[in-house]
Amino acid sequence: MLQSWPGYNYGEVLYKSILFYEVQRSGCLPSNRNIQWRGDSAVNDRGASGEDLTGGWYDSGDYVKFGLPMASSVTMLLYGLLEFPEAYSSASLLDDVRDCVKWPLDYFLKAHTDKYGFYGQVGDPYVDHTYWGRPEDMTMNRPAYKLTPEQPGSDLIGETSAAMAAGYLAFKDVEPQFAERLLTHAQILFAFAENFRGYYSDSIPSAAEFYQSHSDEDELAWAAAWLYRATGHRRYLTKAGQWLRLAPTCWAQSWADKTCGATVRHNSDSGFIGAQYGSVGRVLLYQVTKAAGLREMVDQTFQAWLPGGGIHYTPKGLAYRDDWGTLRYTANMAFLSLVAAQTGVNSDLYRRWAMGQIHYMLGDSGRSFVVGFGKDPPTRPHHASSSCRSPPYPCNWDDYSKPEANAHTLYGALVGGPGPRDEYLDTREDYIHNEVSCEYNGGFQSAVAALRHLELNLL
Repeated sequence: MLQSWPGYNYGEVLYKSILFYEVQRSGCLPSNRNIQWRGDSAVNDRGASGEDLTGGWYDSGDYVKFGLPMASSVTMLLYGLLEFPEAYSSASLLDDVRDCVKWPLDYFLKAHTDKYGFYGQVGDPYVDHTYWGRPEDMTMNRPAYKLTPEQPGSDLIGETSAAMAAGYLAFKDVEPQFAERLLTHAQILFAFAENFRGYYSDSIPSAAEFYQSHSDEDELAWAAAWLYRATGHRRYLTKAGQWLRLAPTCWAQSWADKTCGATVRHNSDSGFIGAQYGSVGRVLLYQVTKAAGLREMVDQTFQAWLPGGGIHYTPKGLAYRDDWGTLRYTANMAFLSLVAAQTGVNSDLYRRWAMGQIHYMLGDSGRSFVVGFGKDPPTRPHHASSSCRSPPYPCNWDDYSKPEANAHTLYGALVGGPGPRDEYLDTREDYIHNEVSCEYNGGFQSAVAALRHLELNLL
């Protein structure tokens, strides 16, 4: 058992991460906002028939609203809120985190314009990436891309269904009418995704260079698992098993891969037993419908992330999955390992591993990788709006290349992270290691919430 607690202020990290998501807001902002240097932006985002598509989050350091990573971020944030609510309540942040996730959930409701119609993206990334300036000053055309039976996107729509089902669970006791709307849309979207399959990045080609999808079975399993948790209807349990059987092997939980999360979610649900699958000749499906087999499967997933398990480790101890935005993969897996530990799977081992990985990001590496937190944090994240001085000063590509720190501190944003030898250069021009993203913070914030939960229970 963990007997002592090394000191990072998890409540401060949670608060600042929520502030980062506030910076990412698109649309008409409330007057009581915390980030005064942000204002209304993209207030004319409309669908092909004039549908209101304002709201949601800008993806990263630019201003495209990519639906798949946005929905993935929301689901991961909600997962952490649902599993570890006292982490937020102990820091007086329950209202703040609900307000945080409600902003994109409201946008998803707008984007689901008809039974089999969902807007999966707003903004042309190729045009957007020619602009470096404030979002409030944007004048470029921002096309909206709709997914339909003829132009399907079962991956993106499945993930959005998962986010809405998780949203129902988070809001059913505090805003029941809003929660019921989310659940209704989640169920309709899941049927849409199942009935009309196809990769969203084939239907929205401009997304392919940035968030190309290669599977939808994992999102469908993930969505079915959340719908089962939300409704208790066994048909969703059946579908979760069917889709998970076909899903690719877990690589790392991310916007593109939900296999890891779907597996852990089932493990924490005692209802996912389903003896009717016992004779099916698929090992994966058998594992996810038998508790002992599933435990072994979960164990294998995380054993691969421990030292000696196949994942590269940096000299300072970071589990290093990939060069581009490596911290988000490790943070996501750290969060899921903490959920697995909560269910009794190798609890002490996984908690120590996850703590070590998150603490690397907070400062154990010798520096913080979270803007505005800890020792020597990044000051030049690849993020346009925070690099811009407030009006009347202009903002353009000169602000991209200037050596000075960003004009505004982007509190709480997790940057992409170091290279494989712990090397890191705090420069705005390095979008591989120093960009920020809504997706980067989702699992990270939830992992910090899990650590705060553990801290509370040791005090």
